[in-house]
Amino acid sequence: MSTLKSIIIDDEPLAANILKSYIEQLNSIELVQVFHNAIEALNFLRGNEVDLIFLDINMPLLDGLSFLRSLDKPPMVAITTAHEEYAVESYELEVLDYLVKPVPFNRFVMTVNKALRSVSSSVSSGNTSSSENPFLFVKIDKKKMVKVYLDDILVVESLKDYIKIITSANKYIVHQTLGSFTDELPSEKFIRIHRSYTINMDKVETVEGNSVEISGIRYTIGRSYINDVKSKILNETSENNED
Repeated sequence: MSTLKSIIIDDEPLAANILKSYIEQLNSIELVQVFHNAIEALNFLRGNEVDLIFLDINMPLLDGLSFLRSLDKPPMVAITTAHEEYAVESYELEVLDYLVKPVPFNRFVMTVNKALRSVSSSVSSGNTSSSENPFLFVKIDKKKMVKVYLDDILVVESLKDYIKIITSANKYIVHQTLGSFTDELPSEKFIRIHRSYTINMDKVETVEGNSVEISGIRYTIGRSYINDVKSKILNETSENNED
């Protein structure tokens, strides 16, 4: 896998410098340029290609979402903003990820890993669109169907005849059992760890005793699941470290 080429578009120099310092710590991504307004970035992209854009929303002259809509074939985009209220609109524009400032380094790394997986998946499938991201639709009330990207799912929690789908930006209550929903998810990425929880293995930050930590929250591994869960998660981690 070649190195991801990235740019930062942010009118706040401090915020841009933090992202720049994060990129400098990773071998899998390089920073091509930093732009402090979207107009300059738009002109740059007319003659240059990048894999990933870290994009602020509130900027002068041209805001981030308007900039994104102006691109005919946008690369992968990770929104970086202090405002949570644009998350739904951003995901409707098929952004890769939505990072709320101040962005923790471990959360930044998760976004880069997601971008790398997306590129690998596109290459292996022969699809030239690096922004492709598997998704499913869930019914959150009697009529409304919501698109949920699999990479955004952190945990699925059982609520008897309902489930709570916890993503990086939202929570959805769906009338479905945990078992049937888990069966719809790819087994190489998701695993049931408890009668009440199914998790995205890519989101596991730590494994300790009979629990895992995801996005700063600990989830208990059920006694009957623990051997299979630990084996699969730790094997996945080992394989990733060898790449």
